This record gives sequence, structure tokens and C-alpha cells, in this order.
Amino acid sequence: MAPILSPQIAAEPHLVATWQSRLFRNMLNNRSFAIGLLIITSLGIVALLAPWLAPHDPYLQNTANRMVPPFWHETGSWTHPLGTDRLGRDYLSRLIYGTRISLFIGLVVALISGLIGTTLGVLAGYFGGRVDAVVSYLLTTRLAMPVVLVALAMASLIGGSMLTVTLLLGLLLWDRFAVVARSATQQLRDAEYVQAARALGCPLHYILLREVLPNIAGALIVVATLEVANAILLEATLSFLGMGVQPPLPSWGLMIAEGKAYMFFQPWVITIPGSALFMLVLAINLLGDGLRDITVRGGRNE
Repeated sequence: MAPILSPQIAAEPHLVATWQSRLFRNMLNNRSFAIGLLIITSLGIVALLAPWLAPHDPYLQNTANRMVPPFWHETGSWTHPLGTDRLGRDYLSRLIYGTRISLFIGLVVALISGLIGTTLGVLAGYFGGRVDAVVSYLLTTRLAMPVVLVALAMASLIGGSMLTVTLLLGLLLWDRFAVVARSATQQLRDAEYVQAARALGCPLHYILLREVLPNIAGALIVVATLEVANAILLEATLSFLGMGVQPPLPSWGLMIAEGKAYMFFQPWVITIPGSALFMLVLAINLLGDGLRDITVRGGRNE
């Protein structure tokens, strides 16, 4: 993975402008990046404007209107375009508010795991020796633990909630960040600009934060997109098993779990949140693939 912006380019303002225009052009020409960004931006707007876009209160129950089918069914109604669930709650409103939960958990988990993994990986890659041995031991220990089983066990002891799921996944999904940060830092620690910073007497935190970290950020951003998608799927899994987000919060995984008893008679109660989950994860993966291609192409053009 090539650095986002090499020191040689950063030293010349006109080269920076050329690099930025080339990067922007590569983004526009990359179909995966454009499609992923469009879908994620649309879902982000839906999440932010949920109180204004949702036609009904997602928590309001009305058993007289339970299991109303979507509008494309003969008995459907535009009052509830995507129908209602077993408690009479509007499915479209719950789907819109569920976007908030999925994006929030995915982004916060990626932030927590990214901070942990990047810190450990950069320290291991820069110092090597005993520090690298300790981090490698922690990494091996983490990889020996199945994420879903550990999260289920801890959630059953602590109690499932959105906060519990977010913290557990954030503390368990740092391994990819650590591996990528360690490998990239090992390649950069003997670079000329890092050696020059040492020769000038720059403090350690300056070298790591200003010289090393910006040049491995491209690889870490790609890993972050993958971990956001992974966290969203794991949250849906835990919620489906009853150890994640708890009712009445409108989690997509919880909506699938609540509708599984009706899947043979009203399959839309599962296909609607399942399709939304599929679209979000697909968009994040497309964005990550596009970022990877853009970064590699930009690095080759440099």
C-alpha cells in the first residue's frame, strides 16, 4: 500500500495540487468507490433526518394493525408503506431508525478498535524487539478467540445492550489494524525522512504522529471500511441471538429475529431488514475496494 502523500510531494505546493486533482479524478473514475459512496451517503442522510423522514413513531404499538403487509400486496396500505410488525409498529419507521443504530455501532466500533490496533501496531513496528514480541503475543491470543463466542459469553454475563455490544466489538476487532499498522510501520521506520527527523532530535511522539502515521493512513482507512461492515454484521448477529441491541430499539438484526416466526407466511418481515443490511454492507465493501484501488493507483502514479 503506497503512502497517501509522500514527503517529496508534500514539500512542493504545486505537486500537492497536482496530486489532489489526480486523486479526485481517480475517485470519479472508480465505479466501486462512486457506487459505495452514493449508497452510504444516502443512508447517512436518512439516518440524520430520521425524525423528519419516518412517517410514524417507530415505538408506537397498535395491535389492531399488526402484520399489515407492504403496499405492493393486495391488502397493503400506503398508510404503512412497508407494513407493520407483530406489535403493529410501522416497519418503514423502524427501518429508518435502524439505519442510525447500524451506522453508529459500525463507526464507533471501528474507531475504538482502530485506536487500539493502530497504537499497538505502530509501536511494535517502530521499536521491534521485545515490544514487537509482546504485541505479537497479544495478537496471537486475540486471534485464538472466536469473536462471536466471546461476545456472546460476555454479553450473557454483563447483559445485552447497544453500549455493551459496541464496547465488546471495539475491544475484539483490533487485530487487522494491528497487523496492517505493524507491517506498514516496519517498512517506513528506516525511511530517509524518518531518519532525518531522528537526526534533528524530534521527539518520539512527533515522529510517530507526523512522519509515520500519515503515511500508513491509506492502508488503515481501507481496513476501517472492512471493520465497519464486519461490526455491523456482528451486531446484527448478536441482536438476532438476543444478546445484542434489546427491544424496543429498532435494530435490523433484532427486526429479523422478531420476524423469524412469520417468515413462511409473511416473508417480507425478514426480507426487508435483510435487504437493507445487505445493501449497507455491500456499499461499505464497495467503498473499501474503491479506496484500495485509488490508493494503489495514486501510489503508482507518483
